[in-house]
Amino acid sequence: MPSLSDSFLQELKLKTDVVDVVSSYVSLKKRGNTYVGLCPFHNEKTPSFTVYENTQSFYCFGCGAGGDSVSFMRKIENLDYIDAVKLLAQRAGMQMPDDGYDDSISKKRRTILQINRETAKFYHAYMMSEQGKIGLQYYLDRGLSIKTIRHFGLGYAPNQWDALLKHLKSKGFNVTDMAVAGVVRKGEKGYYDYFRNRVMTPIIDVRGNFIAFGGRVLDDSKPKYINTSDTLVYKKTNEVFGLNYAKDSGKDSLILCEGYMDVIAMHQAGFTNAVAGCGTALTNEQVRLISRYAKEVILVYDNDEAGQKALNKAISLFDQIDIGISIPTLSGGKDPDEIIKNLGRARFEDMLDGASNEVEFAIMKLRKNFNLQTTQGKSQFAGEAVKVLANATPIEQDLYLSRLADELGIEKRAIQAQLSEYVRRRSNGRKKREFSKIIDDDLRKIRKESFDADTSTVSLKAQERVIGLLMTYPDCYLLCNDFNVDEFTPGFYKKAFQTVKERIEDNLSLDLIMFNEVFTDEEMGKFTQIVSSSQNSSNPKKEFTDCLNIINREYTKQNSKSTSEMNDDDFRNFFNKKNT
Repeated sequence: MPSLSDSFLQELKLKTDVVDVVSSYVSLKKRGNTYVGLCPFHNEKTPSFTVYENTQSFYCFGCGAGGDSVSFMRKIENLDYIDAVKLLAQRAGMQMPDDGYDDSISKKRRTILQINRETAKFYHAYMMSEQGKIGLQYYLDRGLSIKTIRHFGLGYAPNQWDALLKHLKSKGFNVTDMAVAGVVRKGEKGYYDYFRNRVMTPIIDVRGNFIAFGGRVLDDSKPKYINTSDTLVYKKTNEVFGLNYAKDSGKDSLILCEGYMDVIAMHQAGFTNAVAGCGTALTNEQVRLISRYAKEVILVYDNDEAGQKALNKAISLFDQIDIGISIPTLSGGKDPDEIIKNLGRARFEDMLDGASNEVEFAIMKLRKNFNLQTTQGKSQFAGEAVKVLANATPIEQDLYLSRLADELGIEKRAIQAQLSEYVRRRSNGRKKREFSKIIDDDLRKIRKESFDADTSTVSLKAQERVIGLLMTYPDCYLLCNDFNVDEFTPGFYKKAFQTVKERIEDNLSLDLIMFNEVFTDEEMGKFTQIVSSSQNSSNPKKEFTDCLNIINREYTKQNSKSTSEMNDDDFRNFFNKKNT
């Protein structure tokens, strides 16, 4: 595939600072020559995400994500390589080259987005026409105003097999692209509209792109809901409905609901910071996306059993990242939409204002499990309460310790001592577990790679070191002129070695930005980790030669025949070598 020129990428690198790029998404703190923060790619409360200003790279020791500014943008915004470069070029005030690169995937993504936008317009226009009034009436009966309906671009899919398909064809789109977008499907008799006789909710991402649809039946027939499957522009586990509007609400909190209608009803009532996860269950990716746009999340889940299970899961997910949590006690209806209809906006706002934080909510739940009229009940309750307080801020700890002491008739310093002991034991255990996890994960990865590739771990470690030394000390290249590249393990290791070697041979730059087109996200993380760990060597050429010898020795050992497999001549040669 034709590549973007090195000169263009070099200029992009000079005009892009990885610390500035990452800081737009992650709160970083300077630590020596690096910056650290909570990883945006996995849930954590102890920072393991590191940004290296000198190499313009990042690496997470927790999940292995790594790379440069392009890698970061590609991963954080769920973009392909070319679109990530385009976004950074726009940020740097640079124009993309007129030609010389393959943006076929990027063009396909744009086509899908255009189809989705035209589909949303079609559904909305049809619902606002005489033929689609049944869909409009459904929304009006649900209490939505015409203004809200237009604001969210709500629509209705005709009860016909190919109404949308014909419309999109008239706009110049081909049926194959429609199928890739997920708005039509292929059956035994040809293509047909996927959504039919349903009220339609378009899903819009934070950049304003129409990326998917949710369709609901007008009655109680099954399936009640159907949604766009994952496409090039949509992965439901990554998206949050309503965030395109909520991020501009001017508030530093987001109200997380269960469904689209809850969000729409709350926006109509003036709660413009309401959002909902796409899909049936909240995901780690959605939690991290929410944390990028809010300092606090207010969890407003349905009052039924399923809603409370979902609430508990949401608490556990948000508890793993640095964001405040509030949980209101709801009454007057099963969900926000019903409560606002029954009691009005003001009463619902009072419930939000009176929300408990995570600590208070957890202690409230705990209290129900113990008989506080007995000494044993008080003691057991206090013992469990300190485990909750261990996650609180020092100010919260002091306040709740005072409250517990008054409520239980126990000296505050006694509960404080119990809390301090619990925190000490947990801290020691956590540090050991975190350190062990990093070591164990690293060992597990290398062992798995060794097993999958049928290569010794010693050889894989040596291959990593050769690649890293070659990147850091390119003059080592002369030492591997006679080395057989086939002795490297097929896949990432061989590809990395060949790519670096060829760039050195062609006198090309070895900056990380040059490798994004060659490596996947996962490979860029591994490549970055290898390069980062190879910055210092007291004698790089000797170490390089030693590693090549190890690779050769392990390759020879692995590929030598066993004596049982040898013919007479091979056996004679093997025996002579053993005795020389």
